[in-house]
Amino acid sequence: MVKKCVGRSIFVVCALLVVGAMADTIQLKDNAAVTGTVLAEKRDQVAVDIGYTVLVIPKNQIVKISKGISSALKSVSQAKPPADPDPHADGPLLLENKPGFYSGAGKLAATRTVRDLVNQLGEAVVQVRTPSGLGSGFIINEDGFLITNFHVIEGETQISVEVYHQTGGELERKSYKQIRIIAINKFGDLALLKIEDKDAPKFKYVLLGSADALSVGEGVFAIGSPMGLERTVTEGILSTKTRQMAGELFLQTTTQINPGNSGGPLFNLRGEVVGITNMKITFGEGLGFAIPVESVKYFLDHREAFAYSNDNPSNAYRYLEPPSRTRKAAIEE
Repeated sequence: MVKKCVGRSIFVVCALLVVGAMADTIQLKDNAAVTGTVLAEKRDQVAVDIGYTVLVIPKNQIVKISKGISSALKSVSQAKPPADPDPHADGPLLLENKPGFYSGAGKLAATRTVRDLVNQLGEAVVQVRTPSGLGSGFIINEDGFLITNFHVIEGETQISVEVYHQTGGELERKSYKQIRIIAINKFGDLALLKIEDKDAPKFKYVLLGSADALSVGEGVFAIGSPMGLERTVTEGILSTKTRQMAGELFLQTTTQINPGNSGGPLFNLRGEVVGITNMKITFGEGLGFAIPVESVKYFLDHREAFAYSNDNPSNAYRYLEPPSRTRKAAIEE
């Protein structure tokens, strides 16, 4: 039987199931309880599998979580020896989840100072150059795939990327010339590139976070090349995360953004990318905008649909030849 329990400020579904000692029990306020298997615990919510569906319960409604035998056995069976050090360096940013093409934070990392994070993340932020200008970008995996804005490379195929490698405690500037355009989304202002130089090493990369988890007023910072001044760091706060412009929602920030910052990362204070800086209001101060990282993840997850084609370089779509009858009629006309 399923019973709906209505509290003062939240609607909670409580499952009353006949289960053994192997299930987890989540004790809620108002003497309600949920019995099932805890799938994930996050900072502000817990996901519970109750058999026929998965409930997401806010933590401020949970009094106590009692782990069953199954969860205990699962924790023991999944225990592994310590992994090799992460290429980003030591610290809370080691907690990461690797779904494949890009990486995200697997657990909630502790906040850190901008100074500490810049030293750790600087190698993964790059400068993107074309004959007509320059912008910024960031590497998303060790194989040299990187993200930037579409408008940074629009109409260009001759692209170079400047990377600062840290060697022996010093930064060494390296320019890579063999850059391939993998995918583009003109309307989302996103481009996926790949460094293909033969002498390219394994690259340091960033973690993709969540713009949805940001709060207004939360500290953020950007790294980029405004006006060609590479490795420039600017700091601010999130002004709003629902600013509508041209039918799209953007993150608005007081972080200073200037020409050359386009395509660069906007970080939270846990060192995760939460947006891509791409524009500002030129006649105001502290009015910068960034594409939410959720749009970037969607673009990467469906990159085959946005695959770049030399036959149609102006957008992400390839048009098929018309049927022969239609083509013949067009010729005759």
